[in-house]
Amino acid sequence: MTPSADGLAASIKAAGKAGAKGGLPPVHLWNPPFCGDLDMRIARDGTWFYLGTPIGRFELVKLFSSILKREEGKYFLVTPVEKVGITVDDAPFVAVDFEATGEGAAQQLLFTTHVGDEMLAGLDHPIRVERDAETGEPSPYVLVRSDLEALIDRKSFYRLVELGSHHEGWFGLWSSGVFFPVIPSDELE
Repeated sequence: MTPSADGLAASIKAAGKAGAKGGLPPVHLWNPPFCGDLDMRIARDGTWFYLGTPIGRFELVKLFSSILKREEGKYFLVTPVEKVGITVDDAPFVAVDFEATGEGAAQQLLFTTHVGDEMLAGLDHPIRVERDAETGEPSPYVLVRSDLEALIDRKSFYRLVELGSHHEGWFGLWSSGVFFPVIPSDELE
């Protein structure tokens, strides 16, 4: 029988009391049996739905996001005793803001997601941009953790473009000494 969202929440809270001292649960260490798919979906804008209804409690969304895992391109909510599949329309997180410090190669971009995760773009948290094959519209992402990305929201991406520079034939962004290409420089002319 597939567990319910309430059952998962109870399991997460019990696991948290039993082990984790702050921070995220060690989902990378958990490999429970697959219990089926749950009617839960994360929309492109970061809204979580359960049984077709938006989950209105931020604390519950934050709790679920802490046990999210991606394996072979599929998304799961994982506890020490159960693993259920969920649907993710694009990326499971949305980067809703960032703070920039420094300039050029010394610039640092610190992103914040809609559930409060923070990550400093660099080798461990690369930025990538996909372009729609038909429209050419960019979709920028930053790695949050363990194969889980955040879609960078439009307002933040526009702000990032203002910080961009040209390097080795590309227009892109520097953060933590790493250059992340966005678009070939000659396409901007």
